[in-house]
Amino acid sequence: MRSPLREDAERMIRAAINANMPDSAVAQALAEKRFPGRVFLVAVGKAAWQMARAACQCLPGITQGIVITKYGHVMGELPGVTCYEAGHPVPDEASFRATQEAIRLVQGLQEEDTVLFLLSGGGSALFEKPLVPPEELQDVTRQLLACGADIMEINMIRKRLSAVKGGKFAALCAPARVYAIILSDILGDQADMIASGPTCADSTTCRQAVAVAEKYGLRLSKAAWALLRRETPKALANAEYVITGSVRLLCRAAVDACRQLGYEAVLLTDGLCCQAREAGAELAAIARAHAGEGRKLAFVVGGETVVTLTGHGLGGRNQELALAAAAGLDGLTNVAVISVGSDGTDGPTDAAGGFADGATAQALRDMGISVDGVLRENDSYHALEKTGGLIFTGPTGTNVNDVAIALILPE
Repeated sequence: MRSPLREDAERMIRAAINANMPDSAVAQALAEKRFPGRVFLVAVGKAAWQMARAACQCLPGITQGIVITKYGHVMGELPGVTCYEAGHPVPDEASFRATQEAIRLVQGLQEEDTVLFLLSGGGSALFEKPLVPPEELQDVTRQLLACGADIMEINMIRKRLSAVKGGKFAALCAPARVYAIILSDILGDQADMIASGPTCADSTTCRQAVAVAEKYGLRLSKAAWALLRRETPKALANAEYVITGSVRLLCRAAVDACRQLGYEAVLLTDGLCCQAREAGAELAAIARAHAGEGRKLAFVVGGETVVTLTGHGLGGRNQELALAAAAGLDGLTNVAVISVGSDGTDGPTDAAGGFADGATAQALRDMGISVDGVLRENDSYHALEKTGGLIFTGPTGTNVNDVAIALILPE
């Protein structure tokens, strides 16, 4: 039987995600737009299918379209649109094939034509035409994901090893105009960093990219080093964009959901950017400090943590955050932490995130498992699976980063 804290936590998460579906944002972005010629749709990212569906409803006269999204994220057919599923977080052969089809779609367009580009997080892996051998690109991606680099640093490298990132796809669309609607999963909503900015002029420099590669000791070929030193487009005369949705709105929706369930809710930050286990420990410490106040309290954080791989287990940043919180909650009967990715997938797993309360650490000890040992092995998925702490939502249709909540009930 699920505890009241678990029931409340999942209801809050569902409400926050539902409030941040991209449909209304896409409709609003298209409401006053007028496209003089043909319209070609290219939708990329974890929320690509949902965004494309909304666009098709607003613009029934779309000439032709392509959706490129993660495996399992296509929810049905769309009129005049071909849907592809591909690899994430590491690009695969399906990513390369689908991207080539998108390039073929926009070749030979006229100045009066428009490419409606719908972009959401996950596009860095899903939308890719590598400038190095595919095997090297995949290896570099794995290195970046394992070393603890943040998403800004990762995308700085990705832009330079790709023929479509860092504004290069907009250049391929010329002379046609590009109108991009971007669902943000990046802290600060920096457009050129969302999915590595295929239609946005790049704000980063070669010197910064080289510094990132040196900082993490990336193993790169001579050709890759040369690409890091090649500058990206700094201006795109044929492209414009609008950003819709953000982790800030996700957190506000979570706070509203907490208050609707009778909790006094506090938003601690919507710019979380640190190691997942550090965030979990800090959130647990805050919860423990307030556990005896005799009030229904909720502390909300949002952002994107990172995981530095030290083991060979299975998990994601939200699962690692929740499991790290379990140690700090140990023995408390009225406190819990939930952490979830808004897209419904956390790392290379089928779970959206994790849940832990004061009984989680003891339940693992009873099975001969220590939280510290699991964290060293980065095996949060299997540990939370044993305690019933995995959160499953399935693909949600949106992607505006992560949210975590610490909940406290009166003792």
